[in-house]
Amino acid sequence: MNDKIVPLRGISQRERKINSLLRDEISKILLKDFTFSPEILVTLTRVVCSSNLIEAKAYISVWPEEKSEGILNALQKSVYDVQYRINRALRQRPIPKIKFVKETEISKAGRVEELLSKLKKEEKGLNLGQK
Repeated sequence: MNDKIVPLRGISQRERKINSLLRDEISKILLKDFTFSPEILVTLTRVVCSSNLIEAKAYISVWPEEKSEGILNALQKSVYDVQYRINRALRQRPIPKIKFVKETEISKAGRVEELLSKLKKEEKGLNLGQK
């Protein structure tokens, strides 16, 4: 019987490098080839490849959030152009298929910050009332 302990799958060094390369290339493409309205802020927050390097999710944050659906639709319509540019820029195989996804972690973090701030204010109010 084999008692070898198998570690949980972490992200490999190669995956980290590919995520970083893709993030850099996609952000260059977004800056150079896309024009967004001046009142809209579009940010590429991270890129995560699948373990087999077949697919990569590019997480996009949009402010104001009401505009995110339209921006993501526009990016998804242009994904073939983005993919073509990445294929030309990177000399590796396989190049993961890009998919644009709405970033939700930032809004969750903002909500946590908001709740913490509210708790601090309530705590401060209770401390003032005790004195």
